[in-house]
Amino acid sequence: KTTMEKSFYKDILSKHEISTIIPEEGDREFINHSIFHEFSKDVFSSETKKRYIKIIKKLEEDGAQGIILGCTEIPLLIKQTDINVKAYDTTLIHVRATVEFANT
Repeated sequence: KTTMEKSFYKDILSKHEISTIIPEEGDREFINHSIFHEFSKDVFSSETKKRYIKIIKKLEEDGAQGIILGCTEIPLLIKQTDINVKAYDTTLIHVRATVEFANT
């Protein structure tokens, strides 16, 4: 099971009345493969970027109003300017929360 199939984000978001949509199985397999076999080797190809954008557009058509970029490497490939919906970079979110916590 990939992280996006587990209930981590879904449970937290549902507490705030936000429903989640995850990519289809083949798309999840592609994402997982790209993370472990490309990004971890510092490979960020234009073909992979096109596929991610296609996956995101499909999710948008299914009603997604935002996309969680839930792996540290995905924001190296996908930028907010690449997509029409709000991108949530979890690395940046965690860093900001850590700095805020450290300053309290």
